[in-house]
Amino acid sequence: MRASTKTSFALLPLFTLAAGCELLQLPSGDETAVVEQPAAEVEPVATEPQHNHRFELEYAEQSVVGEPQIVRIEGDNTLSDLARAYGLGYDEIVAANPDVDPWLPGEGTPVLLPSQYVLPAAERRGIVLNIASKRLFYFPEVEPGEAEVVYTFPIGIGRVGWETPTGTTQVIDKARDPNWYVPWSVRKEHAEMGNPLPAVVPPGPDNPLGAYVLKLDMPGYLIHGTNQPYGVGMRVSHGCVRLYPENIEFLYPEIDRGETVAIVNQPYLLGERNGALYFEAHEPLEDDAIDADTRFEDAVATFAEEHRIALPDRARRHMAAVAERSAGAPVEVYAYDVADYLNRATPVINVVTADPGAPTLEEVRAMMDEVLADNSVPDEQQETTPATGLESH
Repeated sequence: MRASTKTSFALLPLFTLAAGCELLQLPSGDETAVVEQPAAEVEPVATEPQHNHRFELEYAEQSVVGEPQIVRIEGDNTLSDLARAYGLGYDEIVAANPDVDPWLPGEGTPVLLPSQYVLPAAERRGIVLNIASKRLFYFPEVEPGEAEVVYTFPIGIGRVGWETPTGTTQVIDKARDPNWYVPWSVRKEHAEMGNPLPAVVPPGPDNPLGAYVLKLDMPGYLIHGTNQPYGVGMRVSHGCVRLYPENIEFLYPEIDRGETVAIVNQPYLLGERNGALYFEAHEPLEDDAIDADTRFEDAVATFAEEHRIALPDRARRHMAAVAERSAGAPVEVYAYDVADYLNRATPVINVVTADPGAPTLEEVRAMMDEVLADNSVPDEQQETTPATGLESH
């Protein structure tokens, strides 16, 4: 199993269903002739989108949640627009749609929403961040006898050279409307770029921390919102974890000081639901110190040990082929490949709404070009003091 090479797959056939054959009775003398005629292909009716954030587990061992969905492009929608509207990150929607132009997908183009997830192989308590899938999972405490619940949101993580660390930590403080005390290294970087920054950025629309901050027991690292939501789901920060403003707004009151935070790096995930085995593969981080083959073998070994099973060679070969694509879409190991994953996807209504205050397409593309060139937006590798009086780090 090598580092992934994305393979394209067609989406359009998914929007046609063969309705079988119609029987037409035509008179022929005194007899009735039965003639088979292929029925017209009918596009399935789009339904309301499924909830993409909150999932109840049907039983304790369930480790796959959500369902794949498909939506058609309307007007000048971009993949970035769809990502935010459906609770996805930029990288994951692009990986799931390798043949679609992210910025000019075209009216009517079907787009796969990779809204099914294999839960990370980690203790289901508090916050679990999987930096390889760029996704946060939150497991709140539930009363005895109640169904276990998981919330999941896309995240932005540290870019190359400013990696988000792995390990177990906890939330030690939190604040609303924080000040950003700009680290010297960031001020130096922006001065060299001809874009000097002040020593302190007050709360407001120019503050890259957004409106809410969760401070981790890792000096300089936070979970927070952002004033540049287009970067969620990408490697854009100096190490901190950023969420869409609406997602951190929901999460902030749910998280108490002392909440556990586990940060893992799991590009390959195996899970089970209703007796079926699923495999989800993401492109390994380019600066990962552990090679892709080892990550793959570790994921298989961990699952096999936990479930006390031995996966046959054909299953391993199938998963290795899926890992080559790294489309981020869970596939059923014994029944489906990536194209069949799309056949299970439910057509849903396009819910993207125009934001009159949003930057233009040209402005967003220019900002994305800067990010991809490692000239990222002002970040938050924090020496930060939220307005409530948190100490600077």
